[in-house]
Amino acid sequence: MSFFVEVDNVDRVFNLPNGGKYIALKNIDIKIKQGEFLTLIGHSGCGKSTLLNIIAGLDKPSQGGVILEGREVREPGPDRMVVFQNYSLLPWLTVRENIALAVDEVYRNQPKGERKSIIEHHINLVGLRHAADKRPGEISGGMKQRVAIARALAIRPKLLLLDEPFGALDALTRGGLQDQLMKICEESNVTAIMVTHDVDEALLLSDRIVMLTTGPEAQIGQILEVPIPRPRHRMEVVNHPSYYALRNEMVYFLNQQKRVKQRKVKKANVIAKNGLEKVNLEIGFIPLTDCAPLVVAKEKGFFAAHGLEEVNLSREPSWKAIAKGVAMGRLDAAQMVAGMPIAMTLGLQDDNHPMPVNTALILSRNGNAITFSKQLYLQGIRTLADFKEAIAQNPDKIHTFGMVHPSSMHNLLLRYWLAAGGIDPDLDVSLTVIPPPQMVANLKAGNIDGYCVGEPWNSHAINEGVGFAIAKTSDILQGGHIEKVLGVTEEWANKYPQTHLALVKALLEACEYCDDKRNREEILELLCREEYIGSDPKHIRAGFIDVYDYGTDDAPEMLLNYNQFYVDRANFPDRTEMLWVMTQMARWGIVPFPKNWVEILDRILRPDVFGEAVRQLGLPDVGREKRNIKLFDEIVFNADDPIKYLQSIKIKRAVRIEEILIESIGSQCSIRLPA
Repeated sequence: MSFFVEVDNVDRVFNLPNGGKYIALKNIDIKIKQGEFLTLIGHSGCGKSTLLNIIAGLDKPSQGGVILEGREVREPGPDRMVVFQNYSLLPWLTVRENIALAVDEVYRNQPKGERKSIIEHHINLVGLRHAADKRPGEISGGMKQRVAIARALAIRPKLLLLDEPFGALDALTRGGLQDQLMKICEESNVTAIMVTHDVDEALLLSDRIVMLTTGPEAQIGQILEVPIPRPRHRMEVVNHPSYYALRNEMVYFLNQQKRVKQRKVKKANVIAKNGLEKVNLEIGFIPLTDCAPLVVAKEKGFFAAHGLEEVNLSREPSWKAIAKGVAMGRLDAAQMVAGMPIAMTLGLQDDNHPMPVNTALILSRNGNAITFSKQLYLQGIRTLADFKEAIAQNPDKIHTFGMVHPSSMHNLLLRYWLAAGGIDPDLDVSLTVIPPPQMVANLKAGNIDGYCVGEPWNSHAINEGVGFAIAKTSDILQGGHIEKVLGVTEEWANKYPQTHLALVKALLEACEYCDDKRNREEILELLCREEYIGSDPKHIRAGFIDVYDYGTDDAPEMLLNYNQFYVDRANFPDRTEMLWVMTQMARWGIVPFPKNWVEILDRILRPDVFGEAVRQLGLPDVGREKRNIKLFDEIVFNADDPIKYLQSIKIKRAVRIEEILIESIGSQCSIRLPA
């Protein structure tokens, strides 16, 4: 589908007098249809007017661009007209002459009579016939703004841009002008983008409302659809069933962002060496193929190159041990399953105390499979539908499946896959937590009927003839999924900001090294060492280097990006993907779903650290494109309304939706649920 206006991954960076940089906007991506009225809302300083100026061509993006009807916006033009808050009228010209100034410039080749007709029509359009010969000093503020709107519309722009046009007006005048603007836009099918601080104004005028997070590095926090039919009348809008729910959503978002702005981050001033606060690190990992970036960063010298003089990679027995090691401070950082920062931040630990965890880097994507026992294959089970039928035929048999941690993509995607086939993962089968290296032994012993895990533990079972891969998790979530992330506590990130940055830079370079297929044979040798995975190379090769054997009668398949570490912007800490993880954790009762999810994600994800790291490395500072997530069952996850998505799911546990406020008390944190 082609769009009328496309704001494509726009960043705006300002150079500071001290040589530093201020990032006002980050990764702004908006698609606008012709005739749509879009509103930008957010706290002062979030870059709303900056974005409007970029769309107008009055300012240039530092990265990305704006497309209007298939052509890039490079400079101002008559196809875009801006209405400013301060009217911008020439005081020595009359109302008619101010409008004529624009008309005569744009339509200079048109006959004088036709230009005059356009001018007089727009004077009537905004109801200024009685003041047509008056100068700005002789009319009210509301009338001046009507002149500005008439002047903008008179040149028949393709796009009308309004920067808080009614902000300085009294309520009565503002209401009248809002009604006039709404009527004009609907009659003329004008596409409009407006900046405002007024939530009621946004709801009255908009088809969609784009809410920006607090700067610096402001990004799109949420987009609200306004399902109120047109033409609109003020009282009908106020009485619409969705009005107060939408209004409350906007106010709630703005209050979240106020808390974000007020939260003070305390940083240590102690610098140890090489500009870093700490140079000796203990980093936890689990023996899996996708621990490769950590192994490469150590063995190929990326850690040392960034001033991290001594990094010990600690092979941990389980993901539970990883979480405990980071929480207790035994580990400085760790490879974590994707949902672990959410789980720890919301208090899913043995002591149920919240431990805010930051992630500034996705370490890997994909790389998992759902493996069933070979016995099930011999029983004729080839598909999810076959398995559902087998359950129906033998309801007394309880099949047990292993997964590695409640907050892991293994658990969440296994559950999603089963539920999509009509199998309740808590009622129709049994799921149990088993550390990855113990999966094959449990399958051999008959303790479990299958599992979802990362490599090499699927291929290990397949190569030994005890299992077959019935599905890849990258097929469940179309386009692939986040898998492992770099996790550090919020306290650690604030105490050692330069060390954190160095760690991210080293691992980014290692991720790039891992996705150069020419390096895979060398990396394989490193991974097979006893201190890392200690595996037979043949179990790691499948999907990592060689074709993937599913352990079935089907021919092995060459998989592109089965283990993905760097390509396609793999490393950016993406809000949409992490929000989907959060919804799945809430779906199965693992955590409550935070009503203030934007605030929680802002606290967990650190795209600012990621952005600084890639800029210092001279790499493109580009995030992942904002999009809805589509799954294999054709369900689409709308990231702008996660609660509606949760409510629409059929198979789930009782979903708790709560506002969760995490208060820092020294190095301790507590969760406060508002009354």
